[in-house]
Amino acid sequence: MKKGTLLAVVIIAVLALFGFMGCNGYNGLVKQDEVVKNAWNNVQAEYQNRADLVPNLVNTVKGAANFEQETLTKVMEARSKATSIQLKAEDLTPENMAKFQQAQSELSGALSRLLVTVEKYPDLKAVQGFQDLQRQLEGIENNIKNSRKTFNEAVNTYNVKVRSFPMNLLAGMFGFSAKEGFQAEAGSEKAPEVKF
Repeated sequence: MKKGTLLAVVIIAVLALFGFMGCNGYNGLVKQDEVVKNAWNNVQAEYQNRADLVPNLVNTVKGAANFEQETLTKVMEARSKATSIQLKAEDLTPENMAKFQQAQSELSGALSRLLVTVEKYPDLKAVQGFQDLQRQLEGIENNIKNSRKTFNEAVNTYNVKVRSFPMNLLAGMFGFSAKEGFQAEAGSEKAPEVKF
């Protein structure tokens, strides 16, 4: 073989190797992006389960005589706000995630206030329908926590891949960018003060 032919074969082999690595890297990014999207869809499904449960919970509580209407109204307003924010996996920016988390936190707070208020109504707490709904709500809250954790893990794996060299060059060429995960709420680093 001549030097020119050997050099051409080496160049072609190197280009083929880089082409293969590029295709493999791109496919890996697509796969991880889809994992993040799937995890996000699971998070949204759990939040939707909670939102779907709220009207049943409110209607069960409404049956209690003289129950605080303001509490029920706030729960339904918070539910409405929480369900009005639809966020696609492609739109997971810090600003959008903050809006989504704020709306979901308001619903969580309203539900917490509702359950605290229910403590004043022993007859309501004894109703089987209310007990079932309360158990469902507790289960859904656990599912939300687990879904958020799984989502954050998927985002972390994706972000590491997107930001690592040399994949970051390929990611930038094809429009893959880091995604935002769930953050702790402001003030959550402080433990609540318990006084007796």
